[in-house]
Amino acid sequence: MKKSLLSAVALTAMVAFSGNAWAEILVGVGGPMTGPNAAFGAQLQKGAEQAAADINAAGGINGEMVKIVLGDDVSDAKQGVSVANKFAADGVKFVVGHFNSGVSIPASEVYAENGILEVSPAATNPVYTERGMWNTFRTCGRDDQQGAVAGQYIADSFKDVKVAVVHDKTPYGQGLADETKKAMNGLGITEVMYEGITAGEKDYSALISKMKEAGVGLVYWGGLHTEAGLIMRQMADGGLKAKFMSGDGIVSNELASIAGDAVAGTLNTFAPDPRKREEAKEIVEKFRASGFEPEAYTLYSYAAMQVIAEGAKAAGSNDPEAVAAALKEKGPFKTALGELSFDEKGDITRPDYVMYEWKKGEDGKYSYFEM
Repeated sequence: MKKSLLSAVALTAMVAFSGNAWAEILVGVGGPMTGPNAAFGAQLQKGAEQAAADINAAGGINGEMVKIVLGDDVSDAKQGVSVANKFAADGVKFVVGHFNSGVSIPASEVYAENGILEVSPAATNPVYTERGMWNTFRTCGRDDQQGAVAGQYIADSFKDVKVAVVHDKTPYGQGLADETKKAMNGLGITEVMYEGITAGEKDYSALISKMKEAGVGLVYWGGLHTEAGLIMRQMADGGLKAKFMSGDGIVSNELASIAGDAVAGTLNTFAPDPRKREEAKEIVEKFRASGFEPEAYTLYSYAAMQVIAEGAKAAGSNDPEAVAAALKEKGPFKTALGELSFDEKGDITRPDYVMYEWKKGEDGKYSYFEM
């Protein structure tokens, strides 16, 4: 009996120890895993997964191992809310995502109600962090900052050119277009056209004819690479020789496969390439060794996971509200993007945007290069 009792006690202790050793913290990754914007979803997924693997290899977050839960929102607001509710039901405590501002904004309300902290690598619409919510953070900049850079560049480089401002009617696309329009208007540049199209359309011949009639020499696009590539290609086919300019929504090498040679000379704003940072060198090598190029938002997603981990360590707790408070009160935090600090809204305190131009690289393929 004594031997059996001791065995039972030992087994109980082993189970308890095992439970502590393998305690998990669920982190949701929400984004367009399928659909036309799946390239961006892959960036968010790969970035978060690599960060989670590296964090776990170093002992996890306050002793808990990170377990990733994926949610496919297909860049749709309603589906994003469904993903958010599913995350909440599954016990997710933190979310890296979403990609689209139009998804991140409504999803964040579900997260707030369920005690979940959200760190978006890509949602740039100012509204995301302007609502006084405790749980909204981002590792990227904002459209009002990006629009200011774009507007200044237009005023400096295209002051005698007729400008058309076109957007996809989404919170991101129209938001960025409006911020750029506001900035260039304030600098004395007035657009000759302001048009909205419906995301997912394939035929832009009517829009292009209208721009040709107006003598447009610069098209500023607020939206994503999927529609941008089609517009560029159809502009070239239709004989509209206008410069094309946009923002961070077109920073995917898929743009070139859609637009073809028409992509040459395209301009876009984005932050300085994080792949060139010394802090990211080893991480970038890991991605490339696995066959994945960590372009655009990959390292922003990696950094979002790092921010969650560093905030939890600073708080000495894995409670999302405690982590949120630590992120705003402490820092800076070391990430693949460099050191990041957050203001009371959840925005990074050192946003920076520069201009890129699309051209052929040494490999003969089109990509975006910092000017």
